[in-house]
Amino acid sequence: MNKQKQLAEVHNSDKPYIIYKSKKGFDLYTNFSKKIILNKNNLTSFLNKKHKSKSRNTDLYIGFFGYEILNNLINVKIPKQKSIKFPKGIFYKPEKKISLSNNLKYDNKDKYKRSTFKININKNSYTKIFNKFKKKIKSGETYQIKICTKYKTKSKIDPLNFFSKLSKTNLAPEAFMIKDKDYSIISCSPENLITKKGINILTKPIAGTVKKTKSLNKIKALKYFRKNVKETKEHNMIVDMERNDLSRICKPGSVKLSKQKNVEEYKDLFHYVSLIKGKLKRNIQNIDIIKAMMPGGSVIGCPKINTLKLLNKQEKENRNIYTGSFGYIKFNGDMRFNIIIRSILNFKNISEISVASGVVVDSNAQHEFNENYIKAKALIDLFK
Repeated sequence: MNKQKQLAEVHNSDKPYIIYKSKKGFDLYTNFSKKIILNKNNLTSFLNKKHKSKSRNTDLYIGFFGYEILNNLINVKIPKQKSIKFPKGIFYKPEKKISLSNNLKYDNKDKYKRSTFKININKNSYTKIFNKFKKKIKSGETYQIKICTKYKTKSKIDPLNFFSKLSKTNLAPEAFMIKDKDYSIISCSPENLITKKGINILTKPIAGTVKKTKSLNKIKALKYFRKNVKETKEHNMIVDMERNDLSRICKPGSVKLSKQKNVEEYKDLFHYVSLIKGKLKRNIQNIDIIKAMMPGGSVIGCPKINTLKLLNKQEKENRNIYTGSFGYIKFNGDMRFNIIIRSILNFKNISEISVASGVVVDSNAQHEFNENYIKAKALIDLFK
């Protein structure tokens, strides 16, 4: 059977399935034999569990850790917040994997009704939070912090329709989608947090964003980033923090910058990106890697723990999937995880898009508020 027909058949069957960007296209995972909904009580046992690998391409668990459960794992408390009661993490054991091309062909002609998007923090509220955090930066409690804003709308969506559109207009190296009975996630995440093969591990921090214009190409964007003091400071801080995170689990002297300060191009923006590699110490377990690397520093700020505490105290509602991590853990211990950004969570017929921009001592509130919209725009456009 044609692979695109297989995809349509899986989609129309109401079976849960997952699509994840691969080097050559996308991988479709389905026929799940297990579904593990994570909570405080089973998280550690899930991460510590040993599995016998039979050298099958489905010898893995694939799914996501939400932001809240990653805070729980590293003993960072989250005060009581407004919650939609979405699971804190879910992992699936697939029994079938199908390789697909980059060209996902699926078009649902149905028109979906939705209300207008509402933002949870308007410009005035954002500016007040921004100024509060600026004082925290000046007093040395944090050096950089990311203010999260959410766009929400009531809507029924066809996730495969959205994801196939997104793959054509904004193909991203860490894109994924999940379709299950009561929820869906569509993501064009650009950021890899962990790629582990054997003792080799790498991370690709992104820190720095500029809006695309007709006059701005990749070369000019790189010049802009290099000349911009705020963007350079922000990037250097995050790279240093990710190096420190890796150094906790890697052999001394093995953590090195492999690629420094490149520009990547997306639908509405350019990003400033580096690549860091290391070699793991002996006897490092999956749980040690997750604890050291998550939540990803580039979407939190630094220093990580203190900044998480400041954010959690300020934020009034759960982040859910946002700034969590999606990916897989193979039975042989290899793993790949992204940072969940540029994503739509659809749950109980409500779609939410969360975004954040970095505040450092040189930041401007108007600029950062506008940057949040630039990051959300490619996803909001799908609803048109």
